[in-house]
Amino acid sequence: MSVVAHPGLMPTVTISDTREAPERWYARWVLPLLNDPRDVPFIGLMAQCLAFAAAGVALFFAGPWLWYAAPVYWGVLVFGLLDRFTLMLHCTSHRQLFKPTHRRLNYVIPWVLAPFFGQTPESYFTHHMGMHHAEENLAGDLSSTMRFQRDKFTHWLAYYGRFIGFALFDLSRYMLRKGRKRLFRRLALGEGVYWSVMVGLMLVRPGPAVVVFLVPLLLIRTLMMMGNWGQHAFISAAQPESPYLSSITCINSRYNRRCFNDGYHIGHHLQARAHWTELPVEFEKNQTEYGRQDAIVFEGVDFFMVWLLLMTGQWSRLARAFVKLPGAPERTEAEIIALLKQRVRPIV
Repeated sequence: MSVVAHPGLMPTVTISDTREAPERWYARWVLPLLNDPRDVPFIGLMAQCLAFAAAGVALFFAGPWLWYAAPVYWGVLVFGLLDRFTLMLHCTSHRQLFKPTHRRLNYVIPWVLAPFFGQTPESYFTHHMGMHHAEENLAGDLSSTMRFQRDKFTHWLAYYGRFIGFALFDLSRYMLRKGRKRLFRRLALGEGVYWSVMVGLMLVRPGPAVVVFLVPLLLIRTLMMMGNWGQHAFISAAQPESPYLSSITCINSRYNRRCFNDGYHIGHHLQARAHWTELPVEFEKNQTEYGRQDAIVFEGVDFFMVWLLLMTGQWSRLARAFVKLPGAPERTEAEIIALLKQRVRPIV
């Protein structure tokens, strides 16, 4: 991180994530379809994901070669596409990709591609848009981290186990209790279709079904619970409702450059409809407010690294990544660690 001093102004943090979406050779053909021209990169990513899905279908006909091909398939999934697809799904859940005149194309990502990347149709949208953003990690949020000691692996295991075992039941009950019947119907349809197909595939072709669908399902749900824990690990007990004090932001990371600036999580909770290209600009313009609010910002790490550092007790590493924001209190490394430890305590 570099801190740049301007005459008469407070120091500001220089970030490397502020850049426009790159030009794509296919842009002129797809722009008439899109709600926002800045989303052109999603079309190329969709094409890559469609090719990957076709490879997944081909594995159902691989015969004895299945278990030789499976590690390669999983390698492409994990190191090539899974993170980018998941954040494309996130962005297009908040802002529909295609214009109303081509609205049926909006089903391609959640219904056609998502199962190959561990997402059941409609469940991500229902959980994230219908519940998480409505509850903002407070007590009513089914994925709230508040009541846990957020530097304890055993607490994360309890959190993860609850999600794996009861997420569908809890989310269905939440939607019915809140009277959000349309979202409940979307959830029920997506889960019903997905699991009906899975039962059929497990009866007919269990090996490919495990490789192509069930392993990615378990993998992405594990990663999402690690990521959400990292995003909402440091919470102020005095103001848990404040996005500045219940979320974190990660800047200048490879993850942001790959995953559509997902590290700007405080800004996302402040303006959930903001376009992914706008999030670094929002942070850059409002650094002083982030500092005044005493928000926690890290540099050079992502949410998964934050999770790992918490689970392994590497407080000094977290303190070195801690960004000293303009307007925030001056702290030594020991004081930064004390702040971080204070903000991972359970909040009842």
